Amino acid sequence: MTLTLALGPLCAQDKPQAFVGARIIPIEGPEIENGVLVVHGGKVLAVGGAGTAIPADAVRHDAKGKVIMPGLVDTHSHIGSPEGADSSAPIQPDVRVSDSLNLRSASVMKARAGGITSVNVMPGSGHLLSGQTMYLKLRDGETLDALAMGKLPNGSYLGGMKMANGTNPRRPTGTFPGTRAKSAALVREQFVKAQEYQRKVREAGDDAKKRPARDLAMEALVEVLEGKRVVHHHTHRHDDILTVLRLSKEFGFKVVLHHLSEGWRVADEIAKSGMGASVIVIDSPGGKLEARDLRMTTGPALEKAGVPLVFHTDDPITDSRWFLRSAALAVRAGMSRKGALEAMTLNGARLLDLSARTGSLKAGKDADFLLLSGDPLSVYSHVEQTWVEGAKVFDRSDPKQRLYAVGGFGASHDTDDLTHLMALEAEETYQ
Repeated sequence: MTLTLALGPLCAQDKPQAFVGARIIPIEGPEIENGVLVVHGGKVLAVGGAGTAIPADAVRHDAKGKVIMPGLVDTHSHIGSPEGADSSAPIQPDVRVSDSLNLRSASVMKARAGGITSVNVMPGSGHLLSGQTMYLKLRDGETLDALAMGKLPNGSYLGGMKMANGTNPRRPTGTFPGTRAKSAALVREQFVKAQEYQRKVREAGDDAKKRPARDLAMEALVEVLEGKRVVHHHTHRHDDILTVLRLSKEFGFKVVLHHLSEGWRVADEIAKSGMGASVIVIDSPGGKLEARDLRMTTGPALEKAGVPLVFHTDDPITDSRWFLRSAALAVRAGMSRKGALEAMTLNGARLLDLSARTGSLKAGKDADFLLLSGDPLSVYSHVEQTWVEGAKVFDRSDPKQRLYAVGGFGASHDTDDLTHLMALEAEETYQ
């Protein structure tokens, strides 16, 4: 697959940065007591024990008593107030969520405050196909190009394709399906059309006269068929999950199964498919009827079966600031500590095809990491700093940024508005 990768700031630091004395959880490899992390130029230079070499010109950070781990990867989020397909049709793969993102939204800063460094921003689940998602690296920026993780050959931003089945995309009237069977039939019809479009383009080669008229919807589905886009599929009930797996096998596309309220019922079938699972951990009751059998033990069940497993926020369903507790609750329900931490980091990067860049602390990878006050699974711990590609993007000691972490006046305003509001508040306080 050919794509253009976004490099981010070329000068993330002028000098190497060395974090000394922390307990380091690299994810790939055992935890390191009294560890050393060295980063420079947006990359990890070295990670190891107390004897790790530190460049003479490095800026040293005393991290004793702290915990350092890779930045969190959220495989399903709606930060930035994204919008996708409209009510005109149930299948709209040409829609790009990148055309509707507000990157000055407070939700983006709250995600940084929660330790999220990479995120898959998706349109909603009210359609069988609601459009193209976008993979963001939460660098210190407010434009698409500043936060994009790359581009595909046609110029669209790197991301997946959002699909859904079950209750959400069904309607009693109109062009939307009224039953589960009709939902699958409509999806199947579109992929057959995409296969035909793909064949015509391939046979035409470089002959523009033979090439079919450009169809953005078909072009996007061909990207799915060719593995350039991963399908991120909203699905809850066990029978809906199996329908997704059948369609994936029939048309040969890679899929990540999202939500999986009844994933514990079909854990072995998911494992046999080789597809990944992105689970939401909800610690309060309520929700839709088809999620009534959601269990905290879904994570442990899928881990035991050998399913590649990650967690997600579905922000605002779970606030991005509290993402780490998903791992803690899964461990409480019986999941291993190692598996839960991988599900927050490396496994997410793998399912987004980004593990060569992020998801663990390893020499040569992007310097995406968190500085925590304590163990990541403790309710008493909080994110003190978030670093993306070697640049600090959240610092809890900064009053303005702390507000996004703890809440209060102005915490839900866009970043530009917050600066103005805090200035007004300060002016009123000292008058």
